[in-house]
Amino acid sequence: MPFLQSLTICHLKGLPPLIQLLSSPDPDVKKNSLEIIFNLVQDYQSCVAVHELGGIPPLLELLKSDFPVIQHLVLRILQNVTINEDSRSTFREEQGFEKLMDILSNMEFSDLHAEALQVAANCVSDSESLHLIQEGGGLRRLMEFVVTPNTPEIQSSAVKCISRVAQSSENRKLLHEQNMEKVLVELLSVPDVSVQTSTCQAVSAMSVHPPSKDSFRDMGVIPAVVQLLNDESLILREAATQALSVLTDSNKLNAHAVYEAGGHELLVQQLCGSCPRTVANSAASLGNMAEQEVIRCSILSHDAVQALVESLKSTNTQVLVSTTHCLAELTCDTEARVQLQTAGGLQPLVNLLHSHHKDVLHNACMVINVCAGDRATSVEMCKFGALEMLQEINQSVHLRSSYSELTMISLLDSNLSVKYSLTGFLTSTDNISDGFYDAGKGCAGQRILTLEELSKQPVNQHRPVIVINTATTAEKKTEDDRQKEDTQPEPPTEEPQKMMDDVSLQLLAKKAKESILPLSDEREQFAALARLVSSAMGGEVEMEKLDEFPWVLHISKLKLKLQSNVVPLGFIRRGIYCHRALLFKCLADCIGLSCTLVRGEYNRAWNEVLLFDGNPCRNGRSSQPSRYIVDLMHQPGGLLKANGPTAEQYQTI
Repeated sequence: MPFLQSLTICHLKGLPPLIQLLSSPDPDVKKNSLEIIFNLVQDYQSCVAVHELGGIPPLLELLKSDFPVIQHLVLRILQNVTINEDSRSTFREEQGFEKLMDILSNMEFSDLHAEALQVAANCVSDSESLHLIQEGGGLRRLMEFVVTPNTPEIQSSAVKCISRVAQSSENRKLLHEQNMEKVLVELLSVPDVSVQTSTCQAVSAMSVHPPSKDSFRDMGVIPAVVQLLNDESLILREAATQALSVLTDSNKLNAHAVYEAGGHELLVQQLCGSCPRTVANSAASLGNMAEQEVIRCSILSHDAVQALVESLKSTNTQVLVSTTHCLAELTCDTEARVQLQTAGGLQPLVNLLHSHHKDVLHNACMVINVCAGDRATSVEMCKFGALEMLQEINQSVHLRSSYSELTMISLLDSNLSVKYSLTGFLTSTDNISDGFYDAGKGCAGQRILTLEELSKQPVNQHRPVIVINTATTAEKKTEDDRQKEDTQPEPPTEEPQKMMDDVSLQLLAKKAKESILPLSDEREQFAALARLVSSAMGGEVEMEKLDEFPWVLHISKLKLKLQSNVVPLGFIRRGIYCHRALLFKCLADCIGLSCTLVRGEYNRAWNEVLLFDGNPCRNGRSSQPSRYIVDLMHQPGGLLKANGPTAEQYQTI
């Protein structure tokens, strides 16, 4: 019956008369009424209506009919009606189970067994219904149907019942005690897709019970399930991947058994399939297996990352959850991180930070957190807006988590230029190196441009971008040559985006190592380094004459001469607080001295160091170190007690 006709009958209130006709003495009337009702219950609302109109008792009564066609129709209707929980309750109250068991126990009704089992499969998921079945010996009868050679349809239906029974922990334990694992292993060899599919689903349900996982491995179920991944049936492959995902969950021995059976290669192939559930199950299985390094390396050798990148673009939530979980495990390997970036996976990964699904967001943060260990990868993810998205997430009460906060920290720690721009602070363990640049104070929610992007901008009136480069080799110069120069030569114009050689900074780093490291007193090391920085940046400047210090004009000339907003740090001869503090941090990191870098307002910046005051305590323990700000501007080499009045004057205008 067409769907619209069914709706019309329901709309015209034709269902109540049909239910009444089920009590007609005429078998043909009963049969015709059942056929119409069967067509109607293809719609869920009609299923509910049959229950509400009292249709279940007369349906159960017709199971006693002498006409098989009527019995078949009743069971088919009940298959649909018992999907509803209230309908199952009424079915139970009307002794529906007893009637089903009567049919299943009578071999004369063998033609009804498959359909009766399908009704039972709906009902055994209900704990109260299952209790009734157990009391009446129904569970034992179900197991008999599973183990007794029968038609594939009956065996498949019986195994589906077992899967439903195994939904509860108590029942899984009971089935394990009945050695159900052995029965299921034997059924995997039945040459029928429906039986094998149902069996894989039962294996999945049973494997939630840890002892069953071990039993399945010992009985050789894993190689058998792996072989099913070669089958042409999409439904069977889906069920097989589901079984493997549960079997390998938190079980290293099972994961290794799948690997030994060649399952990892077949699972990677499933990632390219058209069924979202199969893709999700395969990714989950591979993620479970990738916890072991040997297996992880083998998975990577079969181009798993490339396939997973495609899955990152899926709109299916479960696919995204499993894919990101798998990538979180795989990207522990450096090769995997390279493959992820090469395959174009970073942008779709970062895009998942827009997700409002808790697990997708959590797993995406996990992957980004792992990948942030590589500086180049971190910079690329920041280019795609990862930091801005994470800032937004961490401002949301509903979305933020410890993982999103940790991911933000990891990205910043591997991208110190952006960290300094956004937070205005670098710790003593944040060692700046070549390629670091100070682009000024960034605004929350706005992306910090990369050095390459900043290099391509035309010269403007804004503050310069100061870049550090000590690694390049160039023509050697003596310190005397450096002091004679006011600025360095113009850079080549053919590659403006390439970092210019900063010979002056190289020489300063060399001098710092030679003259400061030999000093034995840490206080004197900091003081000597401060004097070196001050000398390189224009010398001591009295507080009262700070306005006369020509650093602004000097910087403007540099930008014009270089035809760039990006200025190498060593080129600066007249530097203010922010330039001197950056140079001090750079040189301190080069020679292994610990200090912070703190940005203030209006071009202020300073360095804090920790020093011990006086001698150790009497009990032999050292006193707590004190924080000092290093004076680089007015009395170079002076150490100002942090939070003291002199330090406060140094930090503010």
